[in-house]
Amino acid sequence: MGRARGDIFEPGQRHGGPVGIRLSTAGAGPIRVDRATVHFDLDADVAPAGTLVFGRVHIGSVGFRTDRRENWYGAGDDYLACRPGRARTAMVRAGDHEQVVLDVEAITSVAGADQVRFTGYQPVSAGLGEGWNTTCTYVRDTVLTAPNIAAQPLLIGNAARLLAAMALTVFPNDALVDPPAEHRHDAHPAGLRRAVAFIDENAHRDVGPAEIAAAAYVTVRALQLAFRRHLGTTPTGYLRRVRLEHVRRQLLSADPATATIAEIAARWGFANHSRFTAVYRTAYGERPSQSLRHQ
Repeated sequence: MGRARGDIFEPGQRHGGPVGIRLSTAGAGPIRVDRATVHFDLDADVAPAGTLVFGRVHIGSVGFRTDRRENWYGAGDDYLACRPGRARTAMVRAGDHEQVVLDVEAITSVAGADQVRFTGYQPVSAGLGEGWNTTCTYVRDTVLTAPNIAAQPLLIGNAARLLAAMALTVFPNDALVDPPAEHRHDAHPAGLRRAVAFIDENAHRDVGPAEIAAAAYVTVRALQLAFRRHLGTTPTGYLRRVRLEHVRRQLLSADPATATIAEIAARWGFANHSRFTAVYRTAYGERPSQSLRHQ
């Protein structure tokens, strides 16, 4: 049996021959996605880290042991490996394994809490588990493969928040569902005006609910309530609307001989061309290509 220290699959790790690990990895900012075909049984001592590791077993099995528990997962299972900051031993059996590594800060920012404790290690339902896998596949195949991804901070930030929001929905945790009374009290128009002004001025930056709430001097929960109550949307929904308007302005002013729709859309955080086109057409009644050609 092999034995390794560090993360379960180290980026760049390669072993020649049929007995080894074949690894593909893609990552940017707070996200990393690994897919590993393992040809032998491997135990790895994983040091505590400020990340959450989610996984899916395609073939084989994997187990995790801490000082308090030992859990095993088989083919088709989705799992959260361990709570952040806790050392563990990963016991990987020969097969096909995938993992998504996400910084804890992405989770707490979306939850609007200083910390979030996951209370379970598998999806609350099979349907939500499939939704989680669809989201992970989208991030891996669309966002992380975007050209020059490191130069597209809006794409990276949006993807991290999308994964965090899905993780909070899919895996059991203690994040508040119903906001307490003080958050409802803070959901007033003055805070909303400050938030809207901040978004309008900073839509080109990688900002999320936590930064918007801080600029508005309210909590994330109060911010969400204010947008829902007064504008019928969410802070991120309004942010996407503002960014979409920036895309439209740039398309209308761009030279169609040199500019591309994909480049302009990616600059404002829209990675999936077909989805972007559908949203754009719904908003403006024309295709992005028509705007670029100034038709």
